[in-house]
Amino acid sequence: MVSLEDEPEISSIYENFEDVSARNAASRRSVEDFKVPAAAPGMKMNRLVVVSFGLLCILQATLNISLRLTLFSQKNSLTEERDEMKRIYLDLEAGCNNLTEERDDLKRTLENYVSQQNSLTEERDEMKRINLDLEASCNILTEENHGLKRTVEEYVHYLQQGWVYFSGSFYRISSTMKTWQDSRKDCQQRGADLMIIDSQEEQDFTGQYKNRIWIGLTDRDTEGEWKWVDGTQLTTRFWHSGEPNNYQNQNEDCVNINHYQNSWNDEVCENEYFWICEKKM
Repeated sequence: MVSLEDEPEISSIYENFEDVSARNAASRRSVEDFKVPAAAPGMKMNRLVVVSFGLLCILQATLNISLRLTLFSQKNSLTEERDEMKRIYLDLEAGCNNLTEERDDLKRTLENYVSQQNSLTEERDEMKRINLDLEASCNILTEENHGLKRTVEEYVHYLQQGWVYFSGSFYRISSTMKTWQDSRKDCQQRGADLMIIDSQEEQDFTGQYKNRIWIGLTDRDTEGEWKWVDGTQLTTRFWHSGEPNNYQNQNEDCVNINHYQNSWNDEVCENEYFWICEKKM
């Protein structure tokens, strides 16, 4: 098959063929004019070859034209398809760009929602902690209020019963005399115990009472090991000179005091004296 690139050559052959045909026609007219009776056999063969070649050239030209038209049509079709594909591509690209933008917007929106949710969660947890702290504070204040109410009630109660308040404790001096053990029982029945003296101020406080009184100090469990009624060891001492001494070999296991300074004295527990009770608030 002849390609489109051979079209100029075919055109040249076709033009040569037309020239040959024209010359042959002129020759025929000349022969007729000169009345040549008959053509030579070789001339007939040449005419046949020329005519055949001319027909072949015409056929080739026709085929070339048809092929060119077909290729041109295919080219136009491909061009249209290419342009259509370009338009489709551009549309798809635009659509993808729009989808990308929408995706990015949705991502930002989601991130904002997540950030807001996290912020709200933190605020909620912080409010929970604040509420718990407030609740704990309220509970503490409620307990303190109840404690203060009880303290006030006890304060009023003990004052009405003749007790004296001093330095965080109530004190009550008896109006009768009993043994050390009976004196302690009386204090315990009143929700108190015999007085414990662990400071100079308390020792000075007892100076207002002029009678000899029992306090809550004894070595009845172990001789020479003085303990207070709450089980604590003796640390602060206000013994009278020469005391304790188990005077005249008596079993002096309990302590009473007088109104003057350094007046502690060990005494026989079965002797009867006034006593002083102490109730710590």
